[in-house]
Amino acid sequence: MKKQPKFYLPLEQNTIKVPRFEESAGFYTTKQRSKTMAKIKGSNSKPELLLRKALWKENIRFRIHHKNLPGRPDLVIEKYHLAVFVDGDFWHGYEWKKRKPKTNQAFWIPKIERNMQRDQFVNLNLQAMGYVVMRFWEHEVKKNLAACVNQIKLYIDAAKQGRIPERY
Repeated sequence: MKKQPKFYLPLEQNTIKVPRFEESAGFYTTKQRSKTMAKIKGSNSKPELLLRKALWKENIRFRIHHKNLPGRPDLVIEKYHLAVFVDGDFWHGYEWKKRKPKTNQAFWIPKIERNMQRDQFVNLNLQAMGYVVMRFWEHEVKKNLAACVNQIKLYIDAAKQGRIPERY
C-alpha cells in the first residue's frame, strides 16, 4: 500500500483551469511537433543531472524525486530539510511575458500560469513542513553551475552551525 503524501495546507483555491489540448477544442499540432514534445522529460533533465553530479562531487548526498513530498522535489537533503528544484525556463515561466508562445496561446498561457501557481503552492506546503526551498532555473544551472552548488553549500554550512535562515 502506497504511503500518501501529507499536505499541511488546504488544497489550492482559485486554481487556473487549463483547457485540454485537443483538436476538438480548437488546438492543432503537427505530427512532428507532437513527437518532439513527447520526448521532453519531466525528471532527470540535463540541467538536473549536471547539478546532481556537481553536488555528488562535493560529497553532498541527497535523495532524488522524493515521492512523499509535495511537488516531488528534484533533490532533497533531509538532514538539513532542504528541497531543491531545477525548473525549466519555458515550463515554469522564466521571463515568459517577454517570450510568450507564438502559437496556441489559448492553451500555453494558462498552462504556464498554472505551473507558476502550482510552484508557489508547493513552496508554501514545503515551508509549512519545515523545508527550505531552493529553485534554480535551467539556464542558471547550465551557465553558472558553480554558483548554484555554492548556494547549496552555503546553506548546508549555515545549517551545520545552527544558523538556518528563516527565508533563504
